[in-house]
Amino acid sequence: MCCQVLLTGATGTLGSALRPRLCDAGSEVVAASRSPPVDGGTDVEWTALDLVDGTGIRDAVSDVDVIVHAATAPQGDTEAVDVRGTERLLEAAADAGVSNVVYVSIVGVDEIPYSYYEHKLAAERAVEKSPVPSTIVRATQFHSFVHDIFETIARVPIWPLPTGIRLQPIDVGEAAAAIADRATPDAAGRVPDVGGPEILTVRDLAETYREVRGLRRPIVRLPLPGSVAAGFRSGAACCPDRTVGTTTWGTWLESARRERLEAGGRR
Repeated sequence: MCCQVLLTGATGTLGSALRPRLCDAGSEVVAASRSPPVDGGTDVEWTALDLVDGTGIRDAVSDVDVIVHAATAPQGDTEAVDVRGTERLLEAAADAGVSNVVYVSIVGVDEIPYSYYEHKLAAERAVEKSPVPSTIVRATQFHSFVHDIFETIARVPIWPLPTGIRLQPIDVGEAAAAIADRATPDAAGRVPDVGGPEILTVRDLAETYREVRGLRRPIVRLPLPGSVAAGFRSGAACCPDRTVGTTTWGTWLESARRERLEAGGRR
């Protein structure tokens, strides 16, 4: 169904994957970012929007049918962006008569007492309480997120890792496809989670990464106390009944390795 869609967080990892999929679905996309690119292409209209100070929010939501809210700040002030910013966006959406706010959340936010997750859960509750019709989609971690973590330790001679933690990584493109399907004027409330094709421990993930990269680093179990680590070890960040993605961790890594080699050859 063709409609006008505002996409927040449009320059982020998920937002970049959502933009072409929303366009392919026939939507007219308004892509929002604090710092829109100078040359963002012709497929979408770009607008400046700052969830923290409210700049540009009301202009951005005017005349849109659906908001796909993918903006988040996992390494920043998550309360200011994910909670207060979401509240500002919802207030403007209500005044503008938006038909559906699609909020992108994370599997396990209601079970793992990690501060970022707690703020995502608070944002979910704000979405649910808002008079604006809404859809909440929770997804598991992206392959690229897990990969970046291993990249930071790749040169360390010994890898101390919380080997018992369980994750269910998904290709960001596959997650984006599932989320884009919800970007219609018909709100659906809390919908089934979106997860990758396999549940793996951090040891599993590290061993596959090590093999694909051709490394010989020893993996040492790092005990992590506390309720956050316990939640991840229990599988609370996974959705075993919702293996939507098909790209496995090993397949994704091989693809990333080939892209790295090709990029090196072009330099």
